[in-house]
Amino acid sequence: MDFTKHKPFSGFSVDDPDAARTFYAETLGFDVDQYDDMLWIKTHGDDGVLAYTKPDHEPALFTVLNLPVDDVDDAVDDLTARGVAFEHYDGDFKTDAKGIMRDSGPTIAWFRDPAGNVLSVIEAETLPD
Repeated sequence: MDFTKHKPFSGFSVDDPDAARTFYAETLGFDVDQYDDMLWIKTHGDDGVLAYTKPDHEPALFTVLNLPVDDVDDAVDDLTARGVAFEHYDGDFKTDAKGIMRDSGPTIAWFRDPAGNVLSVIEAETLPD
């Protein structure tokens, strides 16, 4: 068995494929293919993630998708203007008034999709190659 022959991908569940399609395509700007109750969200070229409908969906309690960006502040401003609300945390992952965590690892800001799953915009230059 050779798991390196094909590019792996991840997936996560949503409760409303139409709301998810609108969010990922219109709000975030991804190309999204829909196959019945499944979505293929093209994140980079033909690479992507699978979002599938699950009747008893519960939002993930962890980040399901990290979106590298050149500037987190610009991404937060742009997404906020599109109606995205950012999470605010205290403690180990303290965020500022905009919802951005700085100086405790990579610059990152978390938000949720319509199904309640956690996503992030993360500063690309702080990531390993």
